[in-house]
Amino acid sequence: QVQLVESGGGLVQAGGSLRLSCAASTSIFGILHMAWYRQAPGKQRELVALITPGSSTMYADSVKGRFSISRDTAKRAVPLQMNSLKPEDTAVYYCNAQPYDSRTNYWGQGTQVTVSS
Repeated sequence: QVQLVESGGGLVQAGGSLRLSCAASTSIFGILHMAWYRQAPGKQRELVALITPGSSTMYADSVKGRFSISRDTAKRAVPLQMNSLKPEDTAVYYCNAQPYDSRTNYWGQGTQVTVSS
């Protein structure tokens, strides 16, 4: 069982930074693919960044060079550092976890990020 809680969302001006964090309550953190998704109003949920159990990362083209995902095994946390934010980054950001050997997906409740122009 995996429970995810996001934090760190808020309102920021364009060009600013925010740091989101996802806290995972689970005994299997070490085998989880962890990811951040986002969903803007009227749009489909999209993958923003992913980090594997081995700490390999991948990013959506729209955030490459601006966002950085990492994982802290000791704290069972997955931060997402977001720099040079743009109004189009405005969305609800969700933390996602998937065991490497399973198709089961776990989701957090989401945190709102709003970037003003």
